[in-house]
Amino acid sequence: MTKLTVLATGGTIAGIAGSAIAHDYRSGEIGIEDYLEKVGGLGLEAELSGTQIANIDSADIGPAVWQALHTAAMAALSNPECDGIIVTHGTDTLEETAFLLDLTLPGNKPVVVVGAMRPADAVGYDGLRNFANAVRVASDPDAAGRGVLVVMGDRVFGARDVYKVRTRGTEAFRGFPRESVGLVTPASLEWFGAPWRSGTDAAFAWSDELPEVVILYAHAGLDAAAVSRQLAEGTRGIVVAGVGEGNMPESVRQELARLAARGICVVRASRADEGLVDREPEDETNGFVAARALNPQKARILLQLLLAGGERDPAAIQRAFDGR
Repeated sequence: MTKLTVLATGGTIAGIAGSAIAHDYRSGEIGIEDYLEKVGGLGLEAELSGTQIANIDSADIGPAVWQALHTAAMAALSNPECDGIIVTHGTDTLEETAFLLDLTLPGNKPVVVVGAMRPADAVGYDGLRNFANAVRVASDPDAAGRGVLVVMGDRVFGARDVYKVRTRGTEAFRGFPRESVGLVTPASLEWFGAPWRSGTDAAFAWSDELPEVVILYAHAGLDAAAVSRQLAEGTRGIVVAGVGEGNMPESVRQELARLAARGICVVRASRADEGLVDREPEDETNGFVAARALNPQKARILLQLLLAGGERDPAAIQRAFDGR
């Protein structure tokens, strides 16, 4: 029987409303031991062991929890008694945690991140099915070589592609530029294509201290003064959630070009859900980097890892983004 390690961080999948029809609920109320007892009656064909990393709303996820989660994941992946990992997580920042793990974990065993859109005592709780689906994916040897995967709503997504598109309903996630990479039920799994990850080494070394990178949200009327107000003294990078294909007002462009000349890395992303941002000739002059298919929150994580590793050259940073 497949042996899976469950690393729990809280979120709606472990949430309680106190009523089957209430709108409000409390995230991260069910501990991992109680949760595994709850899923024990599903007849899952896997031996599950759990570790409670945190039990919080995913809006509160940050470097401290990421550090603990990464450490636990590395220990599980190096354990010959562990065949794969499931991470339970709130949906609000699930895509960021999944992408960070995708970049910093080796690819020798399946790693699946799963959440829920409804608390455990709500009518139509989706957490049990999502978890059962995650067990099905993590138990499949073919899940290795695909990086970190996200399972939500009977679909399997790559961590690079997945993003949350709805605040309600169980079909709350989509993928871009790839849509789902597989379909799953507790009894079946179909992959759309072969594994794509070459080698098992992590793409980036883990950093205990991620540098400060801010996301600047572009909008009509944004000016250079607003940019300055959002930057702290130690800011090392800026990701622009630009309008359209990473665009911004001219005064903002001039200010960011000035900051780029001072050594602050500037990445152009898009605030659009499906925003592919190609490199433009002006990027060379401005010293900017194009985020390609990464949304602003994922571009921030990649830039943090690059800066933490000592990379400062915009051309090298652009190559890293092109490779994602």
